[in-house]
Amino acid sequence: MAELSGQRGRPFSVRRQTGFTTIAVVCFVALYAPIITLVVYSFNSSVSIASWEGFSWRWYVAAWQNDQVQQASIRSVVIASFAAVIATTLATMAALGTTRTRPYRGLTAIYAMINQPLMVPEIVSAVALLIFFAMVKVATGYTGLGYLIAAHTAFCIPFAYLPIRARLESMDLTLEIAAADLYATPWNAFRRVTLPLLWPGILAGAMLAFVISLDDVVITEFVKSAGQDTLPTYMLGQLRRAVTPEMNAISTVFLAISVALVTVFFFLSRRRK
Repeated sequence: MAELSGQRGRPFSVRRQTGFTTIAVVCFVALYAPIITLVVYSFNSSVSIASWEGFSWRWYVAAWQNDQVQQASIRSVVIASFAAVIATTLATMAALGTTRTRPYRGLTAIYAMINQPLMVPEIVSAVALLIFFAMVKVATGYTGLGYLIAAHTAFCIPFAYLPIRARLESMDLTLEIAAADLYATPWNAFRRVTLPLLWPGILAGAMLAFVISLDDVVITEFVKSAGQDTLPTYMLGQLRRAVTPEMNAISTVFLAISVALVTVFFFLSRRRK
């Protein structure tokens, strides 16, 4: 009887459910096996992506010496950097305006508008941006990278906004109130109190916005002009023609950059704490 009551009193844990370990292993294998295969075959000396003929760096060298890959990579980093900085700045302002204020009419509507790109299918946003920027191009004659930066910024704002807002909502207001009581101006209170505490959320939002922009294909494909391929759209164009291990090498570099960004953010946030 005591044993039965002890079992009833144990807290629920999904790890003790029948088949949990098996399902978890299957999920991890399905998730990481293709990635591991991609990385391994990026070092394949064969032209074929299906047969292994030995270890080689030839496809990394080929990708490094490919002028189109270099230009597309630089363009991707430039667009992602500008989009991440602008989106994070706007997201920080929006998060402050929706959390560090008394509730007011329309606050829910503003929250929904900020997160609209997450709720609407990306293809809808891409077509809308295509139509809008087409009218702007006709009116101004400008066809530069500004359209891609603006499009990526608009799409990345909610991705930067969510972690920043979550950080603000979890912060204690005591220090900010104390700064106001000590006659600190709103700007000084923000710069010396709020911003240092908010910095991990800002880093998380910036990193997420950068990765999302760097990886985007649909919006870029619709908005870009001739000669403005980013690395993802260049890879998509190459895959339509012929699949070579060079694509594996480029994808592996993308993966390494993503892992490096996550690692840097982890150590920075840990140091900040």
